[in-house]
Amino acid sequence: MLPADYVFGAAVALVVGYNLYFGPRIKRERVAMQWRSDGKPTWYAPKWVALWGMVPFMLAVRLFIWLASTYAPQSVHGAELGIVLFSVTVTAAHIFVLKMAQTAN
Repeated sequence: MLPADYVFGAAVALVVGYNLYFGPRIKRERVAMQWRSDGKPTWYAPKWVALWGMVPFMLAVRLFIWLASTYAPQSVHGAELGIVLFSVTVTAAHIFVLKMAQTAN
């Protein structure tokens, strides 16, 4: 286990915690997932996908990094930094989407 996996585990725990917190507070059945530069949403996802789709996505990316590190280590450089940056970026983006969805009610 890499030290970056502690950051990844904390990120997954934060995502689950925010999902449990914001889930009941989001009243709409569809959640805006991206916005144009003028602030209008470009596309929507079902609420359950917006909330819980991030966890399997994060786990799939981490599995891909592990597979690449195990079976093609000569092609992987800076895996720990990549895991940390991925964890922080994805968690921040998910929290932003959830907060925007709550204010859209």
